[in-house]
Amino acid sequence: MRKMVLAANANAAGSHVGEWRHPDAWDRPAANIANAVRLAQIAEAGKFDLLFLADGNGVRQLDKPDLFRATSPSDRPGVFEPVTLLSALAMVTRRIGLVATATTTYDEPFHVARRFASLDHISGGRAGWNLVTTSNPDDALNFNHSEHVARDKRYDRAAEFAKVVKGLWDSWDDDAFPQDKASGTFLHPEKVHVLNHQGTHFQVRGPLNAPRPPQGHPVIFSAGQSETGKDLSAQHADCVFAIEGNLANAQRLYADIKGRMAKFGRAEDDMRILAGVTIFAGETEEEAEALFQQLEDLVSPAVGVDYLSKMLGRKMRDYPLDEPMPDFDDEHVGHTGIGKGILRVAREEKLTVRETYKRILPQMGGNMFKGSAKQVADTMEEWFTTKACDGFMIAAPVVPTGLERFIRLVVPELRRRGLFREEYEGRTLRENLGLTRPNNQLS
Repeated sequence: MRKMVLAANANAAGSHVGEWRHPDAWDRPAANIANAVRLAQIAEAGKFDLLFLADGNGVRQLDKPDLFRATSPSDRPGVFEPVTLLSALAMVTRRIGLVATATTTYDEPFHVARRFASLDHISGGRAGWNLVTTSNPDDALNFNHSEHVARDKRYDRAAEFAKVVKGLWDSWDDDAFPQDKASGTFLHPEKVHVLNHQGTHFQVRGPLNAPRPPQGHPVIFSAGQSETGKDLSAQHADCVFAIEGNLANAQRLYADIKGRMAKFGRAEDDMRILAGVTIFAGETEEEAEALFQQLEDLVSPAVGVDYLSKMLGRKMRDYPLDEPMPDFDDEHVGHTGIGKGILRVAREEKLTVRETYKRILPQMGGNMFKGSAKQVADTMEEWFTTKACDGFMIAAPVVPTGLERFIRLVVPELRRRGLFREEYEGRTLRENLGLTRPNNQLS
């Protein structure tokens, strides 16, 4: 039986708005290389498949002073550029995958192809690219744009962007660089391929000035859950980060995304879907609940409401805290599909505004598993074995103790059930995920 995939959220400030204030959390987590190294080594010791770095291209929430002061972890106001950081972490790890976000909206295919090809070589085949279309409108102002690129154009551009990047990764045959001193042959000229892409959004000649990556293509991740986002994933993604609030919704999303792959000539086994989840694990159920309550108490109502406003793209201070959540009927709420999921949970559970922000604070609108090691493992096993996911993108409050607690308590229980590895099976991220190495499409 294939083992479940485990990915670790690499945000050193954690995943909960109040997390950085907890006594067990790291002091001064902003742009702290020592913390990043330690977190990567903890995850690798636990045999996690990969470390994931989300990213953005701007400082956000300037219009929400309470939230800005307290810092929403997903806004990352003081972080390293992710590929730079992962290149450093490649030097202090050996097996764990290293995955970073790069936008297709305000970047260029040649730059992205070169950065991730370099990371794949530096890490010995452990790189992954999280393909995103920028969701925050204000980021446009940092890239010589007066307004954000329209949604339809962003996704059309992203699909072409991914095609170009993969083409650039195939610029050279795998054996194009013999570097033979005796013959004086550094490279084989007949084994280079000029892309000459002419498209709607890009004109890229190539070739890329880097040998073909060890994985052929670094692993491509995505997270879009709109209709266009799911099609983009089905066409190009090797892994998908999925955020759903319950098992039934996750099963439907899993079947939906995998069911779209055939029209792009792909098999369902060519993709892994990872459910985003925040995990509060304890020696007992009571210990896990106590940690949960400690974090809840560190967030004021003003910060909580601002966080809800951020996730929904609505000014939630206009609504009474203890009245039912408004039932906004917009097709797209907020900047991402997460907002729609939050409203669905609020509607299904009949939550007030206060209850809704408390519900989403620990999990950013996704899911939360809370309890003893056995209880958490039971839930993870159910999701994994009933085709709700192929593994999990885990945020484990508090950093680093939450991840250490998960590895100490839950991982042994998963191994006892035959659900998770004892050791890394492969040398590359693709091998550990059970994904095939792509052929060179230009050879």
